Amino acid sequence: MTAPRKRSRRAVAIPLGLATATALALLPNVSASAAQAAAPGTVTADATSLSYVVNVRPGHGTSSAVKKAVAQAGGTIVTSYDQIGVIVVHSSNADFAKTIRRVRGVDSAGATRNAPLPAQSTTDVGTPKALTSEEVASAQAVDGQDPLEPLQWDLPAIQADKAHEKTLGSPKVTVAVIDTGVDDTHPDIAPNFDRDASVNCVTGKPDTTDGAWRPSAAESPHGTHVAGEIAAAKNGVGITGVAPGVKVAGIKVATTDGYFYAESVVCGFVWAAEHHVDITNNSYYTDPWYFNCADDPDQKALVDAITRASRYAEKKGTVNVAAAGNESYDLAADSITDPVSPNDGTPSDRVIDPSKCFDIPTQLPGVVTVASTGAKGIKSSFSNYGLGVIDVAAPGGDSTRYQTPAPPATSGLILGPLPGGTWGYMAGTSMATPHVAGVAALIKSTHPHAPAALVKALLYAEADATPCTDPYDIDSDGKVDAVCEGTKNRNGFYGWGTVNALAAVTK
Repeated sequence: MTAPRKRSRRAVAIPLGLATATALALLPNVSASAAQAAAPGTVTADATSLSYVVNVRPGHGTSSAVKKAVAQAGGTIVTSYDQIGVIVVHSSNADFAKTIRRVRGVDSAGATRNAPLPAQSTTDVGTPKALTSEEVASAQAVDGQDPLEPLQWDLPAIQADKAHEKTLGSPKVTVAVIDTGVDDTHPDIAPNFDRDASVNCVTGKPDTTDGAWRPSAAESPHGTHVAGEIAAAKNGVGITGVAPGVKVAGIKVATTDGYFYAESVVCGFVWAAEHHVDITNNSYYTDPWYFNCADDPDQKALVDAITRASRYAEKKGTVNVAAAGNESYDLAADSITDPVSPNDGTPSDRVIDPSKCFDIPTQLPGVVTVASTGAKGIKSSFSNYGLGVIDVAAPGGDSTRYQTPAPPATSGLILGPLPGGTWGYMAGTSMATPHVAGVAALIKSTHPHAPAALVKALLYAEADATPCTDPYDIDSDGKVDAVCEGTKNRNGFYGWGTVNALAAVTK
């Protein structure tokens, strides 16, 4: 069981180095270039107002009766996604959800948060381990490598380096990073950035103002790091992405406080669907509940809304890839103690059944769920797991003390770009997921007419079967830290196996 924390994100704090340990903070911030202005699309609402999703029958528009009922209950419609029947509403009426759920034509409704709609301020602290100028200068690349590629042990771990000898991926394929924002001015991201598929969805309504998808200087570098892991250009600068020839887009859904609320996530999936995005990367869970239980009417509404949105994207041809989480939970267990929900209110320990209470979008139907491995190829110390829940595994890093990479790499974490034109190390299932998204992009590049279901089937079939690590004693203290169930071909640690980029471009 993990201790309560402000925000349980998909990047984790773990020790660095072989002898001395340095903390890597949760989804931290770095100073970006002065040219990065505060992102548009901010939430401005009365301090007592909350946001709600109201789910109705899709495809028919919001009925006049429902519109009238929303107004009578003290609500204001912000936007509606008629194609999936999800309406985003603001209301200062504490009984709004209870009232609107009684209205004919409303399937479910619930508050997306416990705290008032936030002002645009930040309380994030910490920084990732940024490379020093000396570390950048000392990297010794061979012919054909980008300068920092020798530090990327994760690329050969999935044979991405060999895949790049055959293809870098197609520029006709786009991966959207639904996240904290992407710095498209970074030299490793700019060559492959898809502006037309990028947007700010923080309010639940698309904001297409130029640059709205970027994080401000005070916000997390998480989305930028993820975007680079997927598609950092092979251009003689910095690192190389898993699929350095495909396009990457930024769909910003996190508030400056670091929360991923349901209306923003719904907006992100629908935007991706309508803009012909091939793959979405989802390295987060939807706040404020780590697990959303169907017997709670508010939480049920959040599950309903995001399920509709993610399924809509898949029907439009999008493969949705999501992080399994960093709490070492067995997501196939009979029960889990969740101590962090609601993370924007007053959390308390609650025992949930993960077959009835869902981490969204991770546990939604059709979503590719990703576990993390370290430099030795075994489950990362922090990674969630679970037979029948985990679909595939990929490098997400781990403590260098637990899983030390082979030279010339020096850190067991994952190297990626940071806003402002720098690079740094992060770790988590957040970092594993973009490796899978990148491999899926290579599959789509090789099979351009493949529907989402076939891309997923190939992803699983081409993965390297990885047997259970038994016993799993990651810290070598003589105690078993997690129990893996299943066979070599499908188990709770690695699902169908560790993704293989070379197979993606040759089979």
